Amino acid sequence: MRSIRAAVVIPVLAGTLLAGVTVAGAAPAGPLNSTAIPGKYTSQVLNWHTCSTDELSGQTPPAGAEGIECATYQTPRDWYRTGDNIDLTIAVSRLKATSDATASVLVNPGGPGAPGRIFPARLRNQAKLREHQEIVGFDVRGTGKSTNITCGGAIGTGNTLDPRDRSRGNLNLILDATKYAANSCQVKSGELGPLINTDQTVHDLDLLRVLLGRDKVNWVGYSAGTWLGAHYAQAFPNRTGRFVLDSNTEFTTTWQKSFDWQPLGFERRWREDFLPWLAQYDKLYHFGTTGDAARQTYEAVRAALAKQPVDVDGAPLSANELDSFIASELYSKRSFPALADYLVNVRTLTQNTAPADQEVAAKQKVKASNADEKALGPQPLVVPTDYDDAYDASFWTIPCNEGPWTGNRSTAIRQSAQLGPQYPLLGWGWLVQPCIFWKNQPEPLPVLDGRGVPPVLMVQATHDPATPIEGAQRAHQAFKGSRMITVTGEGDHGIYAGGNAAVDKVVESYLVDGVVPDDESIPGMPLPVPPGA
Repeated sequence: MRSIRAAVVIPVLAGTLLAGVTVAGAAPAGPLNSTAIPGKYTSQVLNWHTCSTDELSGQTPPAGAEGIECATYQTPRDWYRTGDNIDLTIAVSRLKATSDATASVLVNPGGPGAPGRIFPARLRNQAKLREHQEIVGFDVRGTGKSTNITCGGAIGTGNTLDPRDRSRGNLNLILDATKYAANSCQVKSGELGPLINTDQTVHDLDLLRVLLGRDKVNWVGYSAGTWLGAHYAQAFPNRTGRFVLDSNTEFTTTWQKSFDWQPLGFERRWREDFLPWLAQYDKLYHFGTTGDAARQTYEAVRAALAKQPVDVDGAPLSANELDSFIASELYSKRSFPALADYLVNVRTLTQNTAPADQEVAAKQKVKASNADEKALGPQPLVVPTDYDDAYDASFWTIPCNEGPWTGNRSTAIRQSAQLGPQYPLLGWGWLVQPCIFWKNQPEPLPVLDGRGVPPVLMVQATHDPATPIEGAQRAHQAFKGSRMITVTGEGDHGIYAGGNAAVDKVVESYLVDGVVPDDESIPGMPLPVPPGA
């Protein structure tokens, strides 16, 4: 889950299912179409074909995913008014099983609203999973190669303004920019905008299940994909196979409460993981010999940017943009060396004492880092970013369309004033809350308690910045029958298929063999050693 600006396991009872046992063959779920989906939709045939470069947004599939296939299908614009004959296009993809496919596992990168057609490539090397399961990706309604929405390019207005400047005029400028963007999203997305929500997408996915010919589907959802997966499971428990929820939102509550854990999460990852790591290699980076000393150096750099943004080939780099870039690089430990280099180069530009050739080199490196960050898209997974602003529009629209989201300009200012001193990296900026300016009435959220749902498997890092463990633990406690693998000493956002063999073994025993584990802790992976250290 992206930032809204850009432990101890709690055990739960699991009904009558014994932990650690293998789930027996499930009872038949009945006819594939058990929810009266009109025949014009269920009679479609997925036209699988090798994906073109354009269908994958110009991306070349990595080794092991060269044969990824694409298709599209039509879905009602409004599942509660299927007779209005206004349809949407949903773009899907698959990596075929390496042997006979007996199941389909749907994968989702989160967001919310991130396009996921290229996403099956993340699981391309999971040999045990792929033996008898095809991996199916999709672009949710509103984004990617599916029918898009837009905010008209308004998101990002005011992103150079510093939220630490608490003057009334500056705070009003930030709030006015947020209101302008929120209004633009609603106007530019038209009648489709209010129908970009989890409930409608869940029905799109159940139609996809029918078109795949599966009584049940399996699921691997990361970040906000845990929200989508949990909502599908609660809505269609008899169609729910083995669901893996990795890097969890607090999906049992509201978007607002789930997002509100983020200032804590990012600050913890920054102060307890990255800054001490940076200090460990002070001989290389010269940023400070302790985590606190390195943070003070950052504060000096930030203060210089707040006073005078530096020019990077005609584009000013502001203090707020520095914070946003830092946050974007905290999702994965693999980004730590690049973030350290970035901070060193930005410091060079703020000091105005380096020789001209060093300043030119620093500008080039900062510019390259910004470009790389944009190309990566939302962490931890590579998703396309060439759909104008469809993803940004979906990221705002989905939470704002399903509520409640409470507050106003005054409460946003007060909340940011409370969070800022505690969690300064992102807390001061917590007044950027587009949903307080949303005009249409949000759809009520269903109760998610896990009742009647087969056991789902949650995977959670203790220092995850974007979906902090506190929210995951609350969701685990509230969602009946869930199990949670806590990855200790770890802060990466997105664990399964990310290199931790012990986690992968537990997850695939569940996904493939149906073995439901006990709650347990598994050690994380070590932080990287930077080049030249």
